[in-house]
Amino acid sequence: MKTRNDPRHLKRIQTIKDLFAYSFHKEQRRDTAASTIINHLTDIDDLIQKGAPLWPVDKIAKIDLAILRQAVYELYIMKKEPPRVIIDEAVELAKEFGGDTSPKFVNGVLGTLFLWIEQPS
Repeated sequence: MKTRNDPRHLKRIQTIKDLFAYSFHKEQRRDTAASTIINHLTDIDDLIQKGAPLWPVDKIAKIDLAILRQAVYELYIMKKEPPRVIIDEAVELAKEFGGDTSPKFVNGVLGTLFLWIEQPS
């Protein structure tokens, strides 16, 4: 079980903050883990759109989008942690930083994408 001081948790928080800031200031300094995610945004956003077909990416709350981008990057590109761990962490971050509906929304999008991982078509 992770703790609030787990280095992976703290790194995810910083990455989400950087991604959130990027959504407002595209020219920000990119020497963080977020820069790698930003380099894959087209692919990541396409996956998010498939996981949330009723929500255009530009209409998703910016903090929820930052959490989703970070989690989708970990699920599809990094593939270091088990998918369930990544999803659980994303939901916890949505509880901590998002709105009232954020955890459910993040869980739904990532759960849909997880099914594609488990049962590729």
